[in-house]
Amino acid sequence: MNATIVIYGSSTGTCEAIAEKIASKLGCEAVNVQDLTADIISNNQNLILGTSTWGAGELQDDWYDGLKTLQGADLNGKTIAIFGCGDCQSYGDTFVGGMGELYNGIKASGARFIGSVETDGYTYDDSEAVIDGKFIGLPLDDINEDDKTDARIEAWVAAITPDL
Repeated sequence: MNATIVIYGSSTGTCEAIAEKIASKLGCEAVNVQDLTADIISNNQNLILGTSTWGAGELQDDWYDGLKTLQGADLNGKTIAIFGCGDCQSYGDTFVGGMGELYNGIKASGARFIGSVETDGYTYDDSEAVIDGKFIGLPLDDINEDDKTDARIEAWVAAITPDL
């Protein structure tokens, strides 16, 4: 596996805990997006990006500066996977929209995106993170579907590992 890092933004700790689980399974480090630098990006071939969703499908607050850092970096040829936290019951019409915001902000970067997930098995009304009929990354609802979180992480990590 090439140099890999998990970068997360977390306001309540949920996305941080999930980032730590993913990093542990991949044998890499997890860093808070507040600490993201151009050097971290350049030193890693694989970027696993995690955000929670707030308001009407918006990124976690710290990601706004983090997204600018990513947009200013050379992502051409890098591999990116995205995961996101959301609430499918209270915010079913913007479920994991933060993932979509993150993807839309860097989709033209020249990076290769991996880790899309089928929408089957998820309960939601709409999501900006659904592109061509699949979630752009791993959607997680650790509030209403916490009993599915570990199995979803395990399956996703197994699916993306060969491409890292």
